[in-house]
Amino acid sequence: MNCECFDVLVVGGGLVGASLALALSRHGRRVGLIEGQQPPRDGLADTNDWDPRVYAVSPANRAFLDSLNAWPDMSRIGTVSAMDVRGDGNGRIAFSAADAGQPALAWIAENRWMLATLWQQLAQSNACCITGVRPLSVSHHPRHVSLSLDDGRTLNTRLLVGADGANSWIRQQTSIHVAVSPYGHSGVVANFVAEHDHGNIARQWFLGDGILAWLPLPERRISIVWSTATPDALTRLSADELCATVAKAGGQALGQLHCLTPAQAFPLRLMRPDSVIAPRIALVGDAAHTVHPLAGQGVNLGFGDAQALAALLASHTGDAGDLLLLRRYQRMRREAVNTMQLTCDGLFKLFHTRDPLLGWLRNTGLSLTQHLPLVKRQLARQAIGF
Repeated sequence: MNCECFDVLVVGGGLVGASLALALSRHGRRVGLIEGQQPPRDGLADTNDWDPRVYAVSPANRAFLDSLNAWPDMSRIGTVSAMDVRGDGNGRIAFSAADAGQPALAWIAENRWMLATLWQQLAQSNACCITGVRPLSVSHHPRHVSLSLDDGRTLNTRLLVGADGANSWIRQQTSIHVAVSPYGHSGVVANFVAEHDHGNIARQWFLGDGILAWLPLPERRISIVWSTATPDALTRLSADELCATVAKAGGQALGQLHCLTPAQAFPLRLMRPDSVIAPRIALVGDAAHTVHPLAGQGVNLGFGDAQALAALLASHTGDAGDLLLLRRYQRMRREAVNTMQLTCDGLFKLFHTRDPLLGWLRNTGLSLTQHLPLVKRQLARQAIGF
């Protein structure tokens, strides 16, 4: 049986796992990356084919990807220069990148184009990428962890990292308990071409029974995320019906819409593990936490995990699985993750409470904040992760 030894073995080759493996390889660690699917194909030549899964990447995380030479072609990237948020009454707040002293609040990038760029860099790195296989079992030893794969191999590593999503198999192999709170909503995503220019403005509506966001893509394209309790009412619509429904919900802000991709839905839930570490195991990304997408911060929290863990391991030349080191990682990430989870969860509940008094307060609060420059500046900085 073929055994290979690593400092760090990352299970899950999505955005967070791939960026972590790439960063670790640049720091000289012996790193392996396991991904059950085949890697993204090179090039992704069809520029008319748009991925409905997009992410709002903060300036700090764009800098992280730039440092890895893994930021995608800018012709595929949308820029968020401003945000316009409307309550379910007359409440409204708008703020811009200038409020935060930044060139942009975020950049909107497609999942598979970011992923392809990361994997292109991995192919040129010293990372050992193992694709098309899945883990079968984990066994613990005093100074390493052994991971058995379904192709018969056994891999040994000082540190095993679970970057394998919200239903993490790695996490299930530990005694870590997870508190799961379903929102009763799904996120419906789709892409459109708008009649009018979006002006690089991200628009969001708290609708009372849902939350709708329009995110700017290049030219007049937009991507939407609609948090709703009735996703089938959207996914079953014809293309023309979907366009009309989305345009109407947004008050025809950009005129008529034309569908680029069909609507897809995924369930939304808040997940809070009681720990993101176990002996010789660390969790990152959705394996470590999930948040409601209303603030667009899920992938940013994951990239933050990758940066923090990579930086710790770069400054520590010894055992990558040292428990004191892993405890430092957990402490470093706790405040940012808890703050974002509590903020998004609180906003979701606030705007789905039927109490008329709370309805008046939340909309009045939005409008009042619009006239408080210092508060707006802080909110803008919070929105981009500063």
